[in-house]
Amino acid sequence: MRPRPPVKGRGIFSGTGIIVTGLAATLAALIFPVWSYENQSGTGADVLNAQTVATQYGPLSALDQEFLTKVRLAGLWELPAGQQARLKGTTVAVRTAGQHLVEGHTFLDERVREVAAKLGVSLPDEPNDQQKDWLAELNAAQGMDYDRTFANTLRLAHGRVFSVVAQVRAVTQNSLVRELAEDANTTVLDHIKILEATGFVDFDALARDMAATGTSAPAAGPGTVVPVTPSPTYTLPPAAASPAPAGT
Repeated sequence: MRPRPPVKGRGIFSGTGIIVTGLAATLAALIFPVWSYENQSGTGADVLNAQTVATQYGPLSALDQEFLTKVRLAGLWELPAGQQARLKGTTVAVRTAGQHLVEGHTFLDERVREVAAKLGVSLPDEPNDQQKDWLAELNAAQGMDYDRTFANTLRLAHGRVFSVVAQVRAVTQNSLVRELAEDANTTVLDHIKILEATGFVDFDALARDMAATGTSAPAAGPGTVVPVTPSPTYTLPPAAASPAPAGT
């Protein structure tokens, strides 16, 4: 018996077969990413949920905890930098900026230590390596070179922290962290303005540095909690007024 000839229009290479095969491939392509994402460990949402802890003040996320660490780190080096600027600054504007740093970070450091103590978050007790390098540069600088180094280094650092503060304020679900972010926003913006008012900030160099290094301040591992006696109320440091122009 002669073999039966193939029937035209049948098989996977027919018009109907191609359509069915295409639909099956499309369905598989849609299903696979969902399956693979759900079965992958370490996704953004998984990491966020894993590092979020419940507190009586609301959920405390990994970003919240990083924010507390960065506020503490800022005070650990910017407070002594401000104290130094009050003495080494060659202009009234630089010395005024130093005074604002002292007042602002004395205030924020007290706030962050109280908040961290209530939330059970460990804080560092010394600046990180980059901050130590910045302090070393300030120690070595003299005269007008000191003024420029102070204004630009501190302005860069405040610009990095400012973006973190805004992000935390926008997304945090923790009431204590939200209040601290509002205080930090007011204080950091005051410092940015008063540093720019010195007349020594190189905005072109600042833009290049921000683009090259990103907007996040360098992180550091937590140290030990440094609790303080809670105060019933706080007064924000004075807002930047109109400091004398550079060179006076």
